Amino acid sequence: MKDEMSTAYYREPSDINPFPHSFIAVEGNIGAGKTTLCKMMEGEFDCRLILEQFTDNPFLPEFYKNPERYAFPVELFFMTERHKQLQEVLSQRELFPQLMLADYYFIKTLLFAKNNLNDEEYRLFKRLFDTLNTAFRKPDLLVYLHRSVPDLVSNIHKRGREIEKDIRPDYLQSLQEAYFGFFRSEKDLPILIIDVTEIDFGAEQSAFEKIMGLMKRSYSKGIHRAAIT
Repeated sequence: MKDEMSTAYYREPSDINPFPHSFIAVEGNIGAGKTTLCKMMEGEFDCRLILEQFTDNPFLPEFYKNPERYAFPVELFFMTERHKQLQEVLSQRELFPQLMLADYYFIKTLLFAKNNLNDEEYRLFKRLFDTLNTAFRKPDLLVYLHRSVPDLVSNIHKRGREIEKDIRPDYLQSLQEAYFGFFRSEKDLPILIIDVTEIDFGAEQSAFEKIMGLMKRSYSKGIHRAAIT
């Protein structure tokens, strides 16, 4: 089913949720495998899936070529599209008892903006973000798929997206630092950091099952770390 909420997948609702969470957000750097994992989970557990459609951003190809010029429009477009999607889907969550799963957390909007905008642009952007962010509940669990920068670069090259060909390793490193800076400051959310460096869970069922085992646990607020080997 595809309508004006075209950035989400839909299935018939299920009353069975094998996770002790009703809303999980999966995050990670570019090339970490967020969407791959979420699609695998949707097929396995009948989740209500929310997928970000980043390729719809008309400014993104130019941003990777000329980040200083296109940073503000690219981030503003991402923020408004993510807000629209989450507002539409989360407002109807009572109608869908199965697990709700997203391949992004709205806070990434601010993390990327802080990394990409100059100080004046960021101050304006943050004011807009703070206004929009008040409407959303936090996920019950935030999962961060961690990979080393060389592993991210390898994955980006393997998937061969034209708009990503100009992404530099130093840019990926700066995003990684932005995420971990946020994790250290966030006190009201369970955060599960899973190191999947050099792990192809899309092809290795045992790796996928290990990740699922970790996600099915309950966690207290704060940072929790694990590695898939």
